[in-house]
Amino acid sequence: MPVFASFSSALALLCVKIFFCRILDVSLSTVRTILSVRGKTLQATAIGFFETLVWFLIVREALASDAGGLALAVSYAGGFAAGTFVGGQLANLLIKGDLTLQVITSSRDDALLTAIREAGFAISVLDVNGSEFGSEKYLLIAVMKSNRQKDFRKLLQNLDPHAFILANETKYVLGGVVAGRK
Repeated sequence: MPVFASFSSALALLCVKIFFCRILDVSLSTVRTILSVRGKTLQATAIGFFETLVWFLIVREALASDAGGLALAVSYAGGFAAGTFVGGQLANLLIKGDLTLQVITSSRDDALLTAIREAGFAISVLDVNGSEFGSEKYLLIAVMKSNRQKDFRKLLQNLDPHAFILANETKYVLGGVVAGRK
């Protein structure tokens, strides 16, 4: 009880402000980092300005308060944690990139290739020699927008549940066909 005895409405409001400002600045930080890694430095720079401005203003207000140290710390830490989650969700929604998927099929199957192409995915096909683990196979290479990868993966799992799938983010694509590109 003594920890919260001096918990006023002003302190409660400050805790709420800190919590939501931390969500905002950490979310911006997550998006800025992803943009920076992807080479979009101009957008990352602009986001970084606002991220730091929000952080500075809320930290200044929190440090100016003479009460509620533990409550302020919990609000700050909680906002950071929630901001990490929100930032990750925002990044998944807002930042669409290209993915390269490499698939090793469980066997050579021309019907599989036809079904993938009919579903709107462009693929390059390489013959793969068998090993002690199985017969000859295909190596499929497909480049697509990241928002199409779940559909591709679901299709492959239905057609060839034993296929080996490897996905990588793609820095850039020149020429060719990219599923999901307008």
